[in-house]
Amino acid sequence: MNAIDNGKIQEDDISLGLLLDTLAGEKDAPLVFYYNGQPVKPGYHITEVKAGQFSGLDCGANPEAWTEIFIQLWDIEEGDRTHMPAGRFYSIIRKVTEHVQLDGSAKLTFEVSDGVRPMQLYCAATPILSAGAVYVALSPRPASCKPRDRWLAEENSRAAACCGPAAATGGCCA
Repeated sequence: MNAIDNGKIQEDDISLGLLLDTLAGEKDAPLVFYYNGQPVKPGYHITEVKAGQFSGLDCGANPEAWTEIFIQLWDIEEGDRTHMPAGRFYSIIRKVTEHVQLDGSAKLTFEVSDGVRPMQLYCAATPILSAGAVYVALSPRPASCKPRDRWLAEENSRAAACCGPAAATGGCCA
């Protein structure tokens, strides 16, 4: 598979736990990250894994607190190396947990650079298993307005509750 089928990409923001759960059953499969429409080079490195606890005020003056895990990928090609096996990635993360507490449900952010261009932040979609490899699409992490995001989530929940299969017979969707 030379490219991810865009019809299969799920535009969600996965946690470290979900990624590790997927990789646990695919230890020998190559792990290929995609960003900017291209796969990482076969010699990519995990150069750093860090966990942070953040607190602040959003633009609506609401206090916010979250935990985030950052995995830094150095997108380089070295010799005849192949893409890292999923089991090696899994082992690296498990090794980090011996020294740094990683919350499996924390927000997961990838920092990616080729060593020349500036590092960019990406969120990860649900891993796809295809043709004997694990593919993870990374998409740029956009800025967001947390009050607006909460409002949209509430509106979507109301719409789903009103127009879901059970509610359809109640007349709210008519």
